[in-house]
Amino acid sequence: MLSNGGPLDSEFGRPWPERNPLVQSLTIAQLVPQLHNGGVERGTLEINRALVAAGHRSIVISGGGQMVTQLECEGGEHVEMQIWKKSPRTLRSVGQLRRWMQQVKPDAVHARSRIPAWVTWLAWRKLPVPTRPRYLTTVHGLNRPNAYSRIMTSGERVIAVSNTCRDVLLKNYPGVDPQKITVVHRGVDPTEFPYGYQPSSQWLTNWYQQYPQLKGQFVACVPGRVTRLKGHFDFLKALRILADRDVKVCGVIAGGEDPRRKIYACELRAMVEDLQLQDRIVFTGHRSDIRDVIVACDAVISTTAEPPESFGRAVLESVRLGKITLGYNHGGVGEVLSTVFPDGLIPLRDIAALADRLQAAKAGNISLPTENSSFLLEKMQSDTLKIYHELCSESRHA
Repeated sequence: MLSNGGPLDSEFGRPWPERNPLVQSLTIAQLVPQLHNGGVERGTLEINRALVAAGHRSIVISGGGQMVTQLECEGGEHVEMQIWKKSPRTLRSVGQLRRWMQQVKPDAVHARSRIPAWVTWLAWRKLPVPTRPRYLTTVHGLNRPNAYSRIMTSGERVIAVSNTCRDVLLKNYPGVDPQKITVVHRGVDPTEFPYGYQPSSQWLTNWYQQYPQLKGQFVACVPGRVTRLKGHFDFLKALRILADRDVKVCGVIAGGEDPRRKIYACELRAMVEDLQLQDRIVFTGHRSDIRDVIVACDAVISTTAEPPESFGRAVLESVRLGKITLGYNHGGVGEVLSTVFPDGLIPLRDIAALADRLQAAKAGNISLPTENSSFLLEKMQSDTLKIYHELCSESRHA
């Protein structure tokens, strides 16, 4: 179904100009909980940019957030709906979303998280089959298998962000048709993370003024939000092993602390004291300049254990920048490193092996990653738009 455009009611947004009948343009709506800074949100904006560049209409439906301004500046539209709270009140949005679909007539609705997927599916399934939009989902995380998470397999097409993610879906939900699952790996823009990038001299001056204890040291960084899933405890234990060997490696934990999980942040700081690593660990809090932080360090570490990462975007960004990157050989991190930097693979939960590899990296016995062309953002974007076109041209089934 291709939309014809036309005026919109003020309830749902601004008018859209009439389309050129010679151009097969689509209206695609992506649905996410909120537009705060995170991997799902970044991917949503990356697809928004690709849609706009290709002449399509791009709409994102969410509960709002600081990235709405960026979305609109990059040519997308935003519709605010309460589709993110784990509350029965969220079901009130089902009727609102159904009315929106009936009025705006998008060609496809693309749910990227569980609560938005439930709202979308409940709204979508009651619409007449011949005129309703196509419906697809993207599975970004390896969620615990249950009836609640099963909704992510309900799309007419299902995108998995890695082979690991696809395999977990098929294992946990054996009734799902494997033919409707397509792997579209996440990708990194090489212009945003260029190989051999160096921070400015002023940035480095400011960095070492803020953290003078890092200057002249070998530094390993764990980027990302400070949550239990990131496996910081294993990282700290590896640094303690090195300290016992009289090998000094400093650690940077570069990420904001989740205000909903203050207990974990307190446990982490307490462990730093228990292991007597106060002079070797820096907590930076949230950094908007994470690319510079990564490059200022000597190695990047991923110690996510359970559940594993579904893709491993942070390790890919690090390798793209040419940094030694060490991560557990499982899940999406193992999948990515196996392709772009096999020397960085560490057996799962083998803290001694992690310490050994860090020591080898400090001694110069691990070569830097080479530049490669795997997992590019452009391919992720083109593969996703191809799925939109394929799905919107397929015949409909009740």
